[in-house]
Amino acid sequence: MYDLEPKFWQELFLMINDLEPKFWQGLFLMIIILLLLLVSFNAVMSKLLKVKKKKFFSYNYVNEKHSKIEWKIRMTFVAALLIGNFVNMTRDPLDWIWFFKPWFLIIGFVVATEVTRAIMEYKYAENHNDYKLTISQLAFFVIIFFALYWTNFLVMG
Repeated sequence: MYDLEPKFWQELFLMINDLEPKFWQGLFLMIIILLLLLVSFNAVMSKLLKVKKKKFFSYNYVNEKHSKIEWKIRMTFVAALLIGNFVNMTRDPLDWIWFFKPWFLIIGFVVATEVTRAIMEYKYAENHNDYKLTISQLAFFVIIFFALYWTNFLVMG
């Protein structure tokens, strides 16, 4: 079992302080640009597909069945996050299991919930283009995420 000793925390603190002075400015700028890209993409796609714009970070369920499925996905995600955290904390940080890393679980959660939303919109939504907007948003998000990951912008290695 790997113990997180005070030396580990001291080294972590020194590593954070050794970041380039412009790191935080660059990170902030990158987040602003990403948010602008996502909002712009959603606005353009909503107009093209003639779909009502969706609110960010809200619970917009198509029906009760969608609500139940999504809550099951959320509980599974929380359980996987807790189990993954426990498993990886017992290992050396350089030997963590990749599919238990939080970034991987979050991407899996986003993909699972959005695919579920797209299926429910395809089957039950009044506007049949709703599912197309959801799929395009998910594809855009995944493309941006992998572009950032492969260029090491997110420093998640």
